[in-house]
Amino acid sequence: MQLIITDAWLARSRAIHLTGTKLTLAALAASCVLTLLAAGLYHWVFLKGAREGWPVIGTLVRVIVKDEFEQRDRFMRENLDLLARKLGEMQARLTQLESLGERVSGLAGLNPNDIKAKPGQGGAYVTGRPLSVEELNATLADLDRLTDQRTDLLTVLESRLFDQKILKMMVPTQLPVSGANPGSPFGWRIDPITGRQALHTGLDFQAEGGKAILAAAGGVVVAQEYHPEYGNMVEVDHGNDLITRYGHASRTLVKKGDLVKQGQKIAEVGSTGRSTGSHLHFEVLIQGVYQDPQKFLAAGSKLKPQSVAQAAPPWRGQYQPGRR
Repeated sequence: MQLIITDAWLARSRAIHLTGTKLTLAALAASCVLTLLAAGLYHWVFLKGAREGWPVIGTLVRVIVKDEFEQRDRFMRENLDLLARKLGEMQARLTQLESLGERVSGLAGLNPNDIKAKPGQGGAYVTGRPLSVEELNATLADLDRLTDQRTDLLTVLESRLFDQKILKMMVPTQLPVSGANPGSPFGWRIDPITGRQALHTGLDFQAEGGKAILAAAGGVVVAQEYHPEYGNMVEVDHGNDLITRYGHASRTLVKKGDLVKQGQKIAEVGSTGRSTGSHLHFEVLIQGVYQDPQKFLAAGSKLKPQSVAQAAPPWRGQYQPGRR
């Protein structure tokens, strides 16, 4: 395209040659200018109408504002619903964690109220900006992850403590006769019947006939019989090759194969078998080796079956003459 520009008297003229590229650029520039002018005019008219309350503009503004508020409310409700679900999950996890903590504290011998006590907090107050929804979600996610870690840790601790409690219940630390005075101790002595030196492989408890004989630890009854030396006798296997034996009973209350728990009445004191009077003869054996029962009864729950196996005396055997 070629444009010729002349003055009013046609005295002077100028020719402008326009290519396709120049025409396109010119059209784009004109469009941009018109768009900016239209936007500026619309903005000016819209603001002026909104401030002065023009009927049409005011109605349009109210519609736009109402729509924005509805979108904001919908967004807030969705976020609140999401936070409510996360809060519900967190409450359930905290309840589970609290219950688990009570069980662990019970196994560890701690007071659950000490764990529930609210920790002290304080310090100078420095104002800060409020949390955003994203920051709140991130905080809840961190708490959720921390709760999972604490739950896993307490679960492992509960399992370990439970295993330890079971092991302690299988160690003979319960007095076999409540309130009875120990008589002849474990070791070498003058036999009261033959008058000769003999090994006393157990610990005697002086008590009246008919007094309850209690299981020193939980286990399985592996023998319930009458023996010429022990009289009415009961043997209980506690695992880890550890056996307790109760002799001279007037009568037995359990039979072979019965499960007994620590402190359960299994027999009554008597003077059957090779005995000079009413008492209980109590023995502890590890792998068939006689142990001093007083070590178990004195050490209580601090003693582990694995540690006492190394302290076995050199004498062995199932039945020794001269013991009672």
